[in-house]
Amino acid sequence: MSFRTYRDVAGADGSGIAEQVGAQRAKVLQRLRSVRRVVAVMSGKGGVGKSYVTAELARAAASRWPSRVGVLDADLRSPTVARLLEATTGKALVVAEQGVHPAIGAGGVRIMSTEFLLESGRPLAWREPDAEQFVWRGALEAAVLREFLGDVQWGDLELLLVDLPPGADGVADLFTLVPQLTGALAITLPTEESRRSVARALSAARAAGITLLGVIENMAGYCCEDCGRSAAVFPGQAGAELVAEFGIPLLARIPLLPAGQPLADGEWGRVLEAMP
Repeated sequence: MSFRTYRDVAGADGSGIAEQVGAQRAKVLQRLRSVRRVVAVMSGKGGVGKSYVTAELARAAASRWPSRVGVLDADLRSPTVARLLEATTGKALVVAEQGVHPAIGAGGVRIMSTEFLLESGRPLAWREPDAEQFVWRGALEAAVLREFLGDVQWGDLELLLVDLPPGADGVADLFTLVPQLTGALAITLPTEESRRSVARALSAARAAGITLLGVIENMAGYCCEDCGRSAAVFPGQAGAELVAEFGIPLLARIPLLPAGQPLADGEWGRVLEAMP
């Protein structure tokens, strides 16, 4: 079956939807003019530590560019970045005439997330029509992302990280809203299952014309705090296989670390250097 879009409607459109969408996109472009880099952080599946990587990368970037780093948590249903960046207590959003001021997290990172809009423990719920709810849900999610990009006063940033939900479609949707997208980082576990999922996401991003910045392999082994011995946690070499398949760099292999022990600064530095 084929469907007409608003671009295919001949004659006057009483709803003015084409003008509305055009105005919203122009607002996003205007708001992001002072943002030097917009980088998507994606994975093909959940549970790979994508939000953890996003938060730690934001902390490292903030030490390099104080008060000039932002994170948009685009995982609308399961937002976690705000808590990882310690921005969920006493740091509410501020609505002003010119837009919404983002919350401020660790290291001065500016954050926008549905975490600030939902009551504690309550799921995200849409006010869609009772019939054909699944048809409306995608449009509503895209509208929220567009508002987060266009209504938030991100200010003068060196880097805005967009933590995408699991799956292959999110990065292409983001690219539609942000054609100046710097590129995408892919997060994987070492396992073959993760490799397959992330490969699909990378293929979708490349097909959409998005620059692939590289791969980060998370939970890549564990180093014993007492004896110093290292061992694998998961089987597989997904990171190495993905970079060979797509011809992109393996930017970091992040081990499981004891609580409170940060990753070496040099690891995050290599990731940041991969962003033009």
